[in-house]
Amino acid sequence: MYLRKLFVVVLISAVSISCNSQNCSELKNDFSSYQEANELIRKTEFTFYDECNTSKSSWILNAEYYSCDERTGYFFIKTKSKTYIHKDLPKKLWNEFRNAKSFGKFYNAEIKGKYQLII
Repeated sequence: MYLRKLFVVVLISAVSISCNSQNCSELKNDFSSYQEANELIRKTEFTFYDECNTSKSSWILNAEYYSCDERTGYFFIKTKSKTYIHKDLPKKLWNEFRNAKSFGKFYNAEIKGKYQLII
């Protein structure tokens, strides 16, 4: 009886997880809005996900990186006023951002205006 209940709980959990997330191959390349992009990207199961502690920055509150192939990916940068989404950012550039002495200077010099997600 215990094993049957356990099986049911595991099955329900698996179904609910699969209903709320999608595979990288199912993620579309164009979005109708930033809100849609934000929601769909965040609920996708990526091969690689990383987040950076940006507490030393005066204006970047958070930075996240999502990649399906570990070569390029989506880069989210949250400021006090807005969350920006960048597309096709090389993982190498993400690693350089993470190790930058100044996140803001690095972002402005190497990322801003170069990898925008165009809606």
